[in-house]
Amino acid sequence: MAKNLGDNRNPHTSIHSDVKEYYGERLKSTADLKSNACVPSAKPIPAYIRKALAEVHPDVSARYYGCGLVVPECLESCRVLDLGSGSGRDVYMLSHLVGEKGHITGIDMTEGQLEVARKHLDYHMQKFGYKKPNVDFVQGYIEALQEAGLHEGSYDLIISNCVVNLSPDKAKVLREAYRVLKDGGELYFSDVYSSCRLPEDVKSHKVLWGECIGGALWWEDLNQLAKEVGFSTPLLVTASVITVDNPELEKLLDGYKFVSATYRLFKVPKCPSAEKCLVMYDGNITGSEKTLEFDAQHTFKVDEVMEVGAEMGNILRCSRFASEFTFQSPGTPSSPCCAKPQAVSSNPFELVEQLGKATPSPSTGGCCSAQEACCK
Repeated sequence: MAKNLGDNRNPHTSIHSDVKEYYGERLKSTADLKSNACVPSAKPIPAYIRKALAEVHPDVSARYYGCGLVVPECLESCRVLDLGSGSGRDVYMLSHLVGEKGHITGIDMTEGQLEVARKHLDYHMQKFGYKKPNVDFVQGYIEALQEAGLHEGSYDLIISNCVVNLSPDKAKVLREAYRVLKDGGELYFSDVYSSCRLPEDVKSHKVLWGECIGGALWWEDLNQLAKEVGFSTPLLVTASVITVDNPELEKLLDGYKFVSATYRLFKVPKCPSAEKCLVMYDGNITGSEKTLEFDAQHTFKVDEVMEVGAEMGNILRCSRFASEFTFQSPGTPSSPCCAKPQAVSSNPFELVEQLGKATPSPSTGGCCSAQEACCK
C-alpha cells in the first residue's frame, strides 16, 4: 500500500499535458478558475511581506494561482527553490526578502507561465536595486529536478504553493526535494488535502485536477510519504477550508472535504535522544522580533523558555534556526513555569475547527519569568 501513496491518477493519462494546457492556455487570470481552491492565506500577512508583494509586477500577480502563503522565517542570504513557480510571484517576492546575497530558482513545466516570469526579470531587479539578478527560472518537472540540472544539496529552503497536488507522483516530488536540499534544509509548502483518498472518477476529471482538487493527497498519506523519504514529521502551520462553490463540480465531490494546509518538513539527522529539551528564542529574525510562530503548536516568545519535544529540539539545532535559539543541555530539569506547546490537532480538518473557536490555551505556566526560574 505504501508504495502507491504517490500514485494519484491513472498512469496512462497524460497529466503533465493536461496541466500544461490548463495553466498555459485555458487560464489567463484567477478569474478563469472554476473553484475557490486558490484561497488566501489563513494567517494575517505581516507588513514586511505585504511590502514585498506590493512590489511584484501586476501582470505577474494576475497569473498567480496559489493556495496559501509560503514565506517562512529566517530568509536572509538563503538559496531557495520554488517548485512550480508559475508566473514568478513568489519567486520575486522572495528575491526581495533573501536580499542580493541570496538566490531564488523557480522551476515550472509550463512555457506560458515561464514566459511571463522571465519577461519581468529586469523590472524586479531594478525595483529592488540589485546590481545583478538573484533569480533564475528553469523549465522542467518537479518530479525530475536532476534532469533539470538541479544538483544534490544545493538549497537551504524549498517552497511550493498549491503545486504538489498537480503532480502524478507525489512520492517522487518529495524524494527529489529531499535530494536537492542541504542538510538542515526545509521544505515549506502550501497545498490542497482531502479528508480521505479520492476515487478514480474524481482523480481522472481534468478540470478537478487542474483546479488542484482531483490530485489532492489524503493528509495522512503526507505523513507516511515524508517518513519514507527521510523527512522529519510534517509540522502543520495553518489550514483553511476549501469550498468548491461550483454546482457541476460539487456533484462529483459529494461527501469529500478539502483544506488548504501549510506544512514544514526538515531534512535533519535522526533525533539522537528521546528527551525533551528547553529552548529560548533570541528575537533576531526579521518580522518576528517579539514572537516566532513556528507552527500551529509552537509559538516562541523572546526570552521565554519553552519545553519542546525531542524532534522539535533536533530540528531547531540542526537547521538554519540554530543561531536564533539558546539551548539548554539535554537532561536539564524543566520548571513548571516553562512554556509548553499548544494543544492543537495535527489533523488539518480538526485544526480548522479549533481555529474557528477560541484560541487554544497553551500550557505556559506563567508564574515567573524565564530568567527567574527556567534558566537557572
